[in-house]
Amino acid sequence: MSNLKEIKKRIGATKSMRQVTRTMEMVSTAKIRGAQTRIEATRPYIEALAKILASVTRATKAIEHPLLEIRPEVKKVMIISVASDRGQAGAFNANIVHMTEQLIAERQALGQEVDLVCCGKKVVDYFRRRGTEPTLINQGLSGRPLYEDVKAIADHAIDEYSSASVDEIVVVSNHFISVGTQRAEQVVLLPATVSDLEEEVAETDEHKTEMEYIFEPSAESVLEKLLPTFVEALIYRSLLESAAAEHAARRAAMKAATDSADGMIKTLTRSYNRARQAAITTEIAEIVGGAAALED
Repeated sequence: MSNLKEIKKRIGATKSMRQVTRTMEMVSTAKIRGAQTRIEATRPYIEALAKILASVTRATKAIEHPLLEIRPEVKKVMIISVASDRGQAGAFNANIVHMTEQLIAERQALGQEVDLVCCGKKVVDYFRRRGTEPTLINQGLSGRPLYEDVKAIADHAIDEYSSASVDEIVVVSNHFISVGTQRAEQVVLLPATVSDLEEEVAETDEHKTEMEYIFEPSAESVLEKLLPTFVEALIYRSLLESAAAEHAARRAAMKAATDSADGMIKTLTRSYNRARQAAITTEIAEIVGGAAALED
């Protein structure tokens, strides 16, 4: 009888857990739609910036800007690691942590100093537990990043690169491909090269239209103003992609947990029925045995 009570208790606890994971799956599904909408909304803005900057760089023969300067020797690199504030998203955070650690080890093996910027509580806590204190932290809004927070990161990155405090800036984040596919990747943010701008235009411009721009007061002044804005937009897009990937990964993890709970409930129900049937059979055998003993 105690075995029956234990199995029934486990069934109840598993059903409660299934209800939680199913709810979290539904919430993540709804958040994915919002995240995808925000990504789509930023594409025209980034596309327009990339077109103008590509036109500026083509129109200007001698391009001189601190953010376009390629250092002959990389002595210090800034790594911007983008993860999430919450767990229960499968390997979402683990992939970013592993790639960041691997990149740090590779750069330190080359004799380069590493400046770490962390976005997301999980990656912040991980490196703090291992004695690495990030120079800049952004956490609390990984599921829905705001442009104001991104601007603080971009300003720090732009200032450090413009002053030659760092020679290269790399962003490590999850790229949102589809609801079922997310990929951890590392992208060189700075120095920004002319080929990068042209590649950005090729990726975002579907119609391949060529437009002629007249720059006022000059192409150089436009480049001076728009290039930092373009860097901000790229960081913002990385955080939006990471947010969408986080919701998609959590949805997949919660769906797997729900399916596992369904299977566990079926197994426990069968065990409960077998144990109950055995208990009933034992009781019937005892009654029949007792009746036979009284007749004798």
